[in-house]
Order: sequence, then C-alpha cells, then structure tokens
Amino acid sequence: MPYADLSGNIRLFYTDDAPQTDGPPLLLVHGWGTDSHQWSWHIDALAARHRVIAADLRGHGYSTVPETGNTPRMMAEDLRGLLDHLDIPQVIAVGHSMGGQVVSILAVEHPERVRALVALDPGYGMAAPVPDGFPRMIAGLRGPHPHAAAEKIDEWCTNAATPAVIRRWHKRRLYGMPPHVLVQAFEAMFTDPGAIGVRPASDDYLARRACPVLSIWADRERANWEAGLLKDGLSTVVCWEGSSHRLHEERPAEFVLVLERWLRHIG
Repeated sequence: MPYADLSGNIRLFYTDDAPQTDGPPLLLVHGWGTDSHQWSWHIDALAARHRVIAADLRGHGYSTVPETGNTPRMMAEDLRGLLDHLDIPQVIAVGHSMGGQVVSILAVEHPERVRALVALDPGYGMAAPVPDGFPRMIAGLRGPHPHAAAEKIDEWCTNAATPAVIRRWHKRRLYGMPPHVLVQAFEAMFTDPGAIGVRPASDDYLARRACPVLSIWADRERANWEAGLLKDGLSTVVCWEGSSHRLHEERPAEFVLVLERWLRHIG
C-alpha cells in the first residue's frame, strides 16, 4: 500500500516509481496548499532514469491531517521517517515553494540523508516589502473566508505565463485544504519564532546546507542572493525570468532537462 505509518499517528501517502538504480532516489516535495499530484508533469520523464518518491506532506492530499504541527520542520521529520520506512539511506531532495523549505530543513538537520538538493522558486529569502503583507494574509486565513484568502495569496504565484489549467488545478486543491493547515503552515514558514522564510533568518539557516544545491528562481534578485549562500562548488543557481512561481509546471520538459544535466554534473 502506498502509505507509510510514522510516529505521532502520522500516515503519509506516497508513490514510488521507477527502476532500481544505483544512485540515490529523487524525493519530490510539493508546496503549500497542494499535494504530490503537482509532480504529475514530471514523474514519467524522471522515472525513465531514477527511482522517484513523491509524498503528500502532513495536512495535505491523502496524508494525515493533524490538529497541530503542520509546519515545515515537522514535515521534514516526517520525510526522514518515510525514508526509514522505505529503507532509503540517502536521496536527492527536490522541493517547490514550501517544499524548498522542507527539503532544506531535511538537509540541515539530517545532512547524511540528502546527497543533493533542488529548490524550485523556494519559499525562503523573502525581503521587504513582501513580509509587510504577511499579517494581513494571516488574518485572512484566520477569518471567515480562509479559502478565498488563500486564493488571493495564490494569485501572487501566477502570471501571464501560467496556463489556465494550472491556475484551475491549484485553486481546486486550495479549496480542498483544511483551513487550520493553511494558516499553521504559512505562519511556520514566515512569522513564527524559528521561521526561515524571511531574511536574515533565511541566510543564517540556509548557509548551513553543505550539499550541492540546484536552485531555480523566477526572480533575479533572489537568485543572486541565494548564490552567495551556497557552500558546495557544484551548486548552481538558474533564473527563468518571465516565469511565475509555478515555473516547473509551466516548463516541465525544460525543468527535467536542467535537472538531468545537473545530476550528471555532480556525479
């Protein structure tokens, strides 16, 4: 069965595709308010060469929805538990948006489990004036119409490059999300004590990642910022200007190509 029963009464849904290769599997981690179906654009192509694990984070998709603890740090611990469950010693961890935080936490707190890390327009490195709007967003998520507030936040994630089907896909998943998960995860990313989504907290924490990192951004300023934090000489930062936050969904074939070339580069 594609479920892993973990400590704390958490049950994670996951899929496990592909050949049994010698290299570390790919662990695909979705973003805020979505689920592992987000990787449907990519799994078939990636599974031609790699074992591919795609999981629904706690509070999302088909996984357990706890009343508390829906935070990137607890999600990272769940993924460590999933790797234990599958007897996988090490992965190449790939995360989009909030998933970029989750895999970064996994790499910092459990460095032996992450051979390399891929962050796709990740949910960290926010700088003024963006954080000024977080209290208003959180108030909306806590208000009488949390899904409408989440949809408003999600508008920031798209632009003219985003196909209508991707907009609709994400909107439907947001409206299926438990409101308490949306607000807990958002606060834990950006405003709670220990959150790493806003600078300078992002700098201090992410500088602890020792593995090679491939980072793909839609924003040039944030791409340049992260380039200054990377420790491993095999790390690479790419910027796809003109793309939206959904860049890997808008350009799936290009994402797979860039990822495969980088994986060959790091060996």
